[in-house]
Amino acid sequence: MICFTGEAYMVHPKRRKSDATVIEDHCRRFGAIAVQKGFVSFEEIKAAMAEQIDDDINGREHRLLGTILYDNGFITENQVDKVLQELAKIL
Repeated sequence: MICFTGEAYMVHPKRRKSDATVIEDHCRRFGAIAVQKGFVSFEEIKAAMAEQIDDDINGREHRLLGTILYDNGFITENQVDKVLQELAKIL
């Protein structure tokens, strides 16, 4: 499993944690907060991260995860603002 911070997270197969648990324990970043608040699904975060990586690999301008989620209609501008406010509290 890949964490939103880019760190690999491996667990014993019989002790596998849920995606939500891993996010909560290890990844207090934009995507994690957006999922936790119910604004987007984990699958939408993974799709946005794949798009972000594809942009970077192909030399396109780097876009932040919130921008990609917004551009794809997965999240509203108001929800982006709420996630950023929450993120500012923990940084």
